[in-house]
Amino acid sequence: MADRHLMIRATAMPADTNPYGGVFGGWLMSQMALGAGALASREGEGKAVVVSATDFAFPGAMDVGDELSVFCEVERYGRTSLTIVAEAIARERNGEVTVKVAGGTFKFVLLGDDDKPRPVRARAEAAQPVPENDA
Repeated sequence: MADRHLMIRATAMPADTNPYGGVFGGWLMSQMALGAGALASREGEGKAVVVSATDFAFPGAMDVGDELSVFCEVERYGRTSLTIVAEAIARERNGEVTVKVAGGTFKFVLLGDDDKPRPVRARAEAAQPVPENDA
C-alpha cells in the first residue's frame, strides 16, 4: 500500500472476542469498514455508502489488549464510486511486534443530497476545461 492512510486505531477488548477467545473477525471487518468509509467520505467530499466488501483474508491473529491500526488506500476512482483497500495491523500490547491480521476491499458509491449516485467531484472537476491565464 504505497499511499495508505492511517484511518482507525483501537484496542481489542474482551467484548470483541469470538467463542474461542481470539479477536472476532467480524470486529476486524467492522473496524476496516469504518476506516474505509471515513476515507471514502473524505476523498468523495460527502456521503459515501458501501455497496460491496470482498477479498477478505485473515492471515494473522490478535489478542485482547493488542492495538489495531487500520490503513486504507484508494485503489480505484470510478464515475460515482471509490474502491478502497483496507489493511489491519495488530501491535502486541506490551511491545512493538506487529502482524497483519486482516485485509479486504470495499466499494463505495457517492450520494448527493437526494440520496442518488453523484459523480466523484475530483473527476468532475478534472473534466472541466481549465480557464486560460490572460496575464
